[in-house]
Amino acid sequence: KRVDYSGRSVIVVGPSLSLHRCGLPREIAIELFQTFVIRGLIRQHLASNIGVAKSKIREKEPIVWEMLQEVMQGHPVLLNRAPTLHRLGIQVFQPILMEG
Repeated sequence: KRVDYSGRSVIVVGPSLSLHRCGLPREIAIELFQTFVIRGLIRQHLASNIGVAKSKIREKEPIVWEMLQEVMQGHPVLLNRAPTLHRLGIQVFQPILMEG
């Protein structure tokens, strides 16, 4: 479903980021990209099944963050500033993992 791949947060300025990037908190990122991370862990034989992959994510093992970085490279995110009154209210960005 569409709502499975969405999150709600505050959009703030990131002076250290380039114009085409946005900072995405680790907790939101792992929820958004969880299915892709699970698939990557299984394909690279780092987890034998979905349950093992989910437990690695739950325990926040270092390999999970590496896989998340790989997954995020190929998946841009849409940011929407409500109210969306014109087409510039929604823009695409390349996500970068951040703390917080």
